[in-house]
Amino acid sequence: MTDTRRRVKVYTLNEDRQWDDRGTGHVSSAYVERLKGMSLLVRAESDGSLLLESKINPNTAYQKQQDTLIVWSEAENYDLALSFQEKAGCDEIWEKICQVQGKDPSVDITQELIDESEEERFDDMSSPGLELPPCELSRLEEVAELVASSLPSPLRREKLSLALENEGYIRKLLELFRVCEDLENREGLHHLYDIIKGIFLLNRTALFEVMFSEECIMDVIGCLEFDPSLPQPRRHREFLTTTARFKEVIPISDPELRQKIHQTYRVQYIQDMVLPTPSVFEENMLSTLHSFIFFNKVEIVGMLQDDEKFLTELFAQLTDEATDDDKRHELVNFLKEFCAFSQTLQPQNRDAFFKTLSNMGILPALEVILGMDDVHVRGAATDIFSYLVEYNPSMVREFVMQESQQNDDDILLINLIIEHMICDTDPELGGAVQLMGLLRTLVDPENMLATANKTEKTEFLSFFYKHCMHVLSAPLLANTTEEKPSKDFSLCVFVLSDDFQTCQLLALIVELLTFCVEHHTYHIKNYIINKDILRRVLVLTASQHAFLALCALRFMRKIIGLKDEFYNRYIMRNFLFEPVVKAFLNNGSRYNLINSAIIEMFEYVRVEDVKSLTAHIIENYWKALEDVDYVQTFKGLKLRYEQQRERQDNPKLDSMRSILRNHRFRRDARTLEDEEEMWFNTDEEDLEDGEAVVPPSDKMKSDEDLMDPISKFMERKKRTLLLHACDVILMSNYYDPLFDCLVGLVDYPDDDEEDEDEEDADSKEESPPLSKKSKLSS
Repeated sequence: MTDTRRRVKVYTLNEDRQWDDRGTGHVSSAYVERLKGMSLLVRAESDGSLLLESKINPNTAYQKQQDTLIVWSEAENYDLALSFQEKAGCDEIWEKICQVQGKDPSVDITQELIDESEEERFDDMSSPGLELPPCELSRLEEVAELVASSLPSPLRREKLSLALENEGYIRKLLELFRVCEDLENREGLHHLYDIIKGIFLLNRTALFEVMFSEECIMDVIGCLEFDPSLPQPRRHREFLTTTARFKEVIPISDPELRQKIHQTYRVQYIQDMVLPTPSVFEENMLSTLHSFIFFNKVEIVGMLQDDEKFLTELFAQLTDEATDDDKRHELVNFLKEFCAFSQTLQPQNRDAFFKTLSNMGILPALEVILGMDDVHVRGAATDIFSYLVEYNPSMVREFVMQESQQNDDDILLINLIIEHMICDTDPELGGAVQLMGLLRTLVDPENMLATANKTEKTEFLSFFYKHCMHVLSAPLLANTTEEKPSKDFSLCVFVLSDDFQTCQLLALIVELLTFCVEHHTYHIKNYIINKDILRRVLVLTASQHAFLALCALRFMRKIIGLKDEFYNRYIMRNFLFEPVVKAFLNNGSRYNLINSAIIEMFEYVRVEDVKSLTAHIIENYWKALEDVDYVQTFKGLKLRYEQQRERQDNPKLDSMRSILRNHRFRRDARTLEDEEEMWFNTDEEDLEDGEAVVPPSDKMKSDEDLMDPISKFMERKKRTLLLHACDVILMSNYYDPLFDCLVGLVDYPDDDEEDEDEEDADSKEESPPLSKKSKLSS
C-alpha cells in the first residue's frame, strides 16, 4: 500500500535560479554502505528508479520551509528540495535529519559551518549566542549597525536569524515603525528601512513567514518606503490598498487559497518593485525569496486545478450568452493570468494543468469567445490559444478536424484565427505576426504524429487545404485582379492596393505559403497550379515596398529550388519569369537586395543546369538580359543553352561522351604520366645504346622489320595521348570543332584484342586523320 505521507517531488535549482522538477516518488531514510552513512533515498513512483540518493552530512545546512519543504545545498551551485504531499511526512524526515546531525527537530534550519579564519570561527562558536539590543527607539541605530555587521559572516547571519526568530523581534520592530510613522520620526524610519532590508538579505524562510503574514506584510512594505537615498518616501501601501484591486470573478470558497493569492501578489510586488535592485553580491542572498514565490505559485495552481466546482463554473459563465460583456472580460483575463501562472510550473505539472483545461472544454470556450466583437476579449483569448498551441498542437488539430464535421467553414476555430490575423487593426500588425506564428506551428509536419492506424499529417493537411487555405489566400487574391488575356495569352495582373499595412499582411501570407512549399509538397503543389497562385504572388514584385517584393522572390526561388518539372512546366507555360525580368530591369543599376536575389535565382538555374528553364529563359528573355555584363550569370546561361542545342544537333557528341565516361577506357592521370616518362626514357636509351631496342640476333633484319615494334609502341602512345585530350575536353563541358578531329583519331580496341593484324589494320585506317593531328599540333 502506498504511503502518501512520504510522497514527494524532487527539485533542483538551475543556473537561472529557477527550480526544475526531477520527478515524483517516495522518500525514505536508510544506511547506505557505499556512502558510509544515513542517506535520503527517493524512488520514482512510476518505475521505481532512483531519483535521489543523498547522504545526510553532519555539516550540511538543511532548511525546513512552509511545513512541507526541505531545502539544502550539496555543492556550491547545487541546491536540492523535497516537496512533501503531507506535513506529517515532512516532519518525519526532518526528525531523521536532525537525529543524524544531533539537532532539535523544533528548529527550521541546521547550523552551517562555512570556511572562515580559525580565529573568527573560534570566537563565533565559543560565544553562546547573539544578544540583540532592547527594541527601543533610542537603540534603532545600534540594531541597524549590528545587522549590517553580521551580513558578511555566514555564522553571524545564522545567529542573528535565530535571535530575531526566537525573541519575536520582527513584530517588535514593526510596532516601533508605527510609532515612528505617527511621530514622523524620519531618522528612526531610515534606520528601520536598513534593518528590514538587512533581514531580507539573511535569506531565511522562518523570518519570511513572519514578515509575509497577513498582520505584518503591510508594515514591512511601509518600512521599505522610507529609503534614506530618496528625498520623499514611496507610496507602495497606497497603491496596494487603493489602486490594486483583487477581482474575484468566481467566488473562491477556500479561505486558505484566497489568503495565498493575496500573499503571493504582495511578495511578488516586494521583489519586483519595493526592494532595490540587488547587487552582484546580494543576488544570491535572495534565493529563498525566489523559492518562496515559486512554491506559492505551484500551490495556487494546484489548489485551483483540484477545485472542479470552480473550473466548471468558470467555463459555464464564459460560454453563457447571458453573461454580460464586462463579466466575460474579467473571466477571460482571469483565465489568461491562470495560464500565464502555469508557465512557472515544471513540464510534468504543466501537462496535468493543460489536460485539466482540455477536459473542461477550453477549446470550445475559446471558439465562442473569438467570435465576439470585443477586441480586448478576443486579444486575451488569442493569448490563451497561444499557450495551448505551444503546449500541444496535436490537441488543437484534433479538435478543429472534429468540429469541421459539424460546423460550417466560417465558424471553424482555425478560420477564426485566420480572420483575426487578416483583420488586425494594429498598424504594425503585432497581433497578426503572433497569429501567423501559431498557424505555422499548426501546419508544421515536424510536430505531427504518426500512428499505426492513422497519419496526422495526411488527415490534417487534407482538412487544411480543403477548409482553410482559401481563407488564408483570400487577401492575396483580393488584392490582385485579372483582365482579358493579352496577345501572349498571359493574364494581365496588377496590384490593387500598395499601402504599408496591406503589404505587411500580404508579406505574412506569402511567407506562410513559402513555408508550405517547403514542407507540403503534394497539397501545396496542386493548390498553386490550380489556383495560379505563383502568378498572383509575382505581381508583388512591382510593389514599392522592397520587403514585399523580396517575399515574392523568395516564394518563387523556393519553388525553383525543388527542381520539380511540374512546377517548371507551369512556370514556362505561363511565362512567369516575365515579372521577375521586369523587376530586374526596373531596378536598374542599383546594387541592392532585389538585384542580388534575382541574380542568385538565375545563377541557381545555371549552376544546377535546369535545362528546361535555361532554354525558356534564353529563348524568351535573352534580348532583355544580354547587355548585363557586370556578372557572368546570363552569359553563362547562354553558353549552357548553346551546349544543349549542340548536343541535340550532334548525337555523335553524346555517344562519344558516354563511351569516354565508361570506366574501361578511363586512364588514371598518374598512369599517363608514368607512360610518358617511360616513353621519353626509352628514347634516351635508344640514343645511347641501340642494342637496348634491337637485340644482337636481329641485326641482320630489314629496316622495315626493325621499325615495326617501334611503330606499334608509337600507335599505342598516340591513342593514350588522344584519349587524355578527349577527356580534358569533355571534363571542361565545352564543345569545340577540335573534338570532331579527335573523334576520328581515336580507336577503341578491347584490352585483350591487340594482336599484330588488328594493329596493322588500325594503323592503315588511321593514316588519313594523322595529317589532321600533325596540322593541329603545328
